[in-house]
Amino acid sequence: MLATRIELRGQLNILDYHLHCENFYLHFFNKLFGWELENLNSCKQNVEAIDLLDNKNKIIVQVSSTATKEKIESALSKDLSAYTGFSFKFISISKNANALRSKTFENSQKLDFAPQSDIYDIALIMKIISALEIADQRRIASFIKEELGTEVDPLKLETNLAAIINILAKEDWSLAASAVETVPFDIDKKIDYNHLDAARGIIDDYNIHHGRVDRIYSDFDKLGSNKSTSVLGAIRQDYLAHMSLLGDDELFFKIIECTVDRVQNSANYETIPYEELELCVNILVVDSFIRCKIFKNPEGYVYAAS
Repeated sequence: MLATRIELRGQLNILDYHLHCENFYLHFFNKLFGWELENLNSCKQNVEAIDLLDNKNKIIVQVSSTATKEKIESALSKDLSAYTGFSFKFISISKNANALRSKTFENSQKLDFAPQSDIYDIALIMKIISALEIADQRRIASFIKEELGTEVDPLKLETNLAAIINILAKEDWSLAASAVETVPFDIDKKIDYNHLDAARGIIDDYNIHHGRVDRIYSDFDKLGSNKSTSVLGAIRQDYLAHMSLLGDDELFFKIIECTVDRVQNSANYETIPYEELELCVNILVVDSFIRCKIFKNPEGYVYAAS
């Protein structure tokens, strides 16, 4: 099941770059929920506020790369009188939309719209898929693979992660790594506490790999090489070196940049495609964030890391 979820997340991560997102989500949501969506723009151009329509189940959908309160209210303010009694769904294809679900929206058309359940993003989609039976997860994974033509190979990912961990562990950063105390915390609370708005998507996307990284570290440690201490220390050093100059999202992305440079400039580095290197570095930096080696921990919150 874990491998299927990792494959799904790797495939879903590229949706914001996909050129036919409306049509993709049309078929994707039809398969996921049993809806009968049609692309309204294919038969009637420039339909304001609506991209997808399911007349049978009375659903209208807007697919957007702009996830803001204003964007949703703009859609809800259009003349949608022809769809009285329909349910309105909003799909964010590029940004985490969690903060929007707690907001109240002007809904002059009186459409059926519940922000908590009717605003979708990648994180929510993954939660829905994770609750499916394995056979249904595989069916969805197969569709995404055929539609987008890409997948994350779990074996290749682990091989790359192990190689990059080896490179980062060449120097002894144990002093820097042990200087910070790991305290339980809530991931979302820590993201908010450190104002990581742009980085939230990366953390949400890659925290699923925390257990994978932990297992690789444990395998190395069983061989008598405490590579986790060295890698976490290397990443923490970059954090400490730049924290007085940068803050918030800039600091997070600078740590990623420095870690990529550290790997590429290593004498032991064997070239892999840049997107694979960046994926692994993102995973390791997010893992460091979860272990509270970088960025401040919001005291008083409890999170059981596993």
